[in-house]
Parts: sequence; C-alpha cells; structure tokens
Amino acid sequence: MKKITLNYWGIILLIFIASFSRLVPHIPNFTPVGAIALFGGAYFKDKSYAFLIPIFSLFVSDLIINNLFLNNFSQEFTLIYPGFYWQYFSFILIILIGIFGLNKFNFNKLLICIIGSSLVFFIITNFGVWFSGTMYSKNIIGLVSCYIIAIPFYKATLLGFLIYSFLLFGIAELFKSTRLANYNR
Repeated sequence: MKKITLNYWGIILLIFIASFSRLVPHIPNFTPVGAIALFGGAYFKDKSYAFLIPIFSLFVSDLIINNLFLNNFSQEFTLIYPGFYWQYFSFILIILIGIFGLNKFNFNKLLICIIGSSLVFFIITNFGVWFSGTMYSKNIIGLVSCYIIAIPFYKATLLGFLIYSFLLFGIAELFKSTRLANYNR
C-alpha cells in the first residue's frame, strides 16, 4: 500500500483550509484562528514556519474579510485594522503555547492548552479594547466592565478553539496513527 506523507504541505493545507472557514457565516468569535496558531506551534518542526504560516493565513483572511465583506460599500482598501496588534500578539503567544506545551501530543495536554490559549486571547484582546478604545473609562472599573461584558463572546471563542483544535489535531493524529501515513514531525 502506498504511504501518504503529512508533511509541511499537509500542515499548511490544513491551516489554510481552516483559516478560510472564517469566510463562512458564523457566530461572532467562533473562528479557527486560535486553533491554527496552536496547531502550527505544535506541528511545524521549523519554528519559523510555526509563526509565519499561521500569521500569514490570518493576515490573508483578514484582508479578504476587511475588504470584501466589511468594506463592501466603501472603496477604501484596508491593509490592517485598528487594534490588530492585540490579536496578532495573542496569536504569537498561542503559537508559543503550541511549541512548548504540545511538544508531545496527548489529549489532556491539548485540552489544557486549548483552554489556556482561549483565555490568553480573551485577556489580551479585551485588554486591548479597554486600553485602546473609548467605550470604557480608563480605570479598574472600566477594565472590569470590559471583561464582564465580553464574557458572552468568550463562550463562542472557547467553542471555536475546542472544535477547530480537535479537528486539526484529530486529522493530523489520525494520519500519524494509521498505516496510511508516514508523518515526520
């Protein structure tokens, strides 16, 4: 039987398929981006790819969303959006969680890393909303209010992290564990 290799191209393909699922209508914050960052950190041997591929896929899908979906009545091109650095910084930290927390795969470690990563995203991005925005007062009450109001969005964030992570890691581990795959991590 011919063996199938899930190599860099297989990992990249999974990441890009997942990132373009952002273009499908979904509930707010239910996206694959956190799972992609965690997955890239865990599966790329070359750690430069662990950062470049997930961040690039996020950037490309952001370009499409911001210019084809959000700006459909505007002629203005959006290269980057206000506050993007809070999200991208959180994804860089999530990639690091994938690199250091999932160097050997097991279900319990994955679950802990998924929950931890979703909390990292929640804490950093909502801090960014409070710090950079004008909706909340710049004091502890404003910060706490920002986090409390964001809790309903966290449910969808966690669900997205869980479902997409289990899909990405599940597909990769399925290929690794079958006789069909010769997987070099």
